[in-house]
Amino acid sequence: MERIVEIEKIALEGDEEVRLRPNNWSDYIGQEKLKKNLQVFINAAKKRNDTLDHILLFGPPGLGKTTLAHIISGEMNAPIKVTAAPMIEKAGDLAAILTNLSEGEILFIDEIHRLSPAIEEILYPAMEDFRLDIIIGSGPAAQTVKIDLPRFTLIGATTRAGMISNPLRDRFGMQFRMQFYEKEELARIVQIAAIKLQKECSSDGALEIAKRSRGTPRIALRLLKRVRDFAEVAEEGIITKERTQYALNELGVNEYGFDELDLRFLKIICDSRGRPIGLSTLAAAMSEDEGTIEDVIEPYLLINGFLERTARGRIATQKTYELFSFKDIGSLF
Repeated sequence: MERIVEIEKIALEGDEEVRLRPNNWSDYIGQEKLKKNLQVFINAAKKRNDTLDHILLFGPPGLGKTTLAHIISGEMNAPIKVTAAPMIEKAGDLAAILTNLSEGEILFIDEIHRLSPAIEEILYPAMEDFRLDIIIGSGPAAQTVKIDLPRFTLIGATTRAGMISNPLRDRFGMQFRMQFYEKEELARIVQIAAIKLQKECSSDGALEIAKRSRGTPRIALRLLKRVRDFAEVAEEGIITKERTQYALNELGVNEYGFDELDLRFLKIICDSRGRPIGLSTLAAAMSEDEGTIEDVIEPYLLINGFLERTARGRIATQKTYELFSFKDIGSLF
């Protein structure tokens, strides 16, 4: 089922997504502590005329890891190559990428936790010594050929930091966790994006979109584009709060940013009457795989206090019971 609040694991961005992306620090809203630290490290590297240490960015999808990599590239005046771990299937794929890098270039690998162990082994000397070790032949006649690489910066991005092996994680000199955004930050992002889309958005309308965006800029921008469609069909020049509420209600996104899938998930847990429910049981009840529940549904519910994980399973919080007692959810199923 396609969800308006879904976040793609790996998305090749279109022209419009690139156009909405901020290009420098002044345009990049949110992640203030991360930005402050990165600016220090970038300025220090530029003063030394050196490359940046390798950087690991981790956190839920849609928070701006790819955008951040492009801003770092711009601040360092360095070109950037973008790829994703599932596209690097063989050792030769990675070798081809690394040998084609130029001095000071940035290599961005999305979903880096999905690299195979064999690929990681090639990456270790490349990250530490800027050297590529290639084994030619097999058995007693095998030889190791060492190829020097230009100094480069690897930026790895992942939604599942726990799945990165310790040897790979330890080779990143900087590691930053991306945080969910505040409503006010998302509202500013929406208003700036609306201008780029040549559509005016009222402050109330932007805040309403922000409230229903699950703390995630990618979802906020997607909802903005859909609300814009409703406003244009209604021949309204400004995206108002009333039009935003109508459009998002029609799309099935409530005031918490929950859609039908979230509400069904919470209702199953509430119906257990306080008994913990295991992940496999939830997956079977919802006809979803366990990875979708862990990576897509649960993070936002956990951080906002609608769900608790225990050793025995998932349980609903008082906040969840209040949500169902005050809302008529039955009509959604």
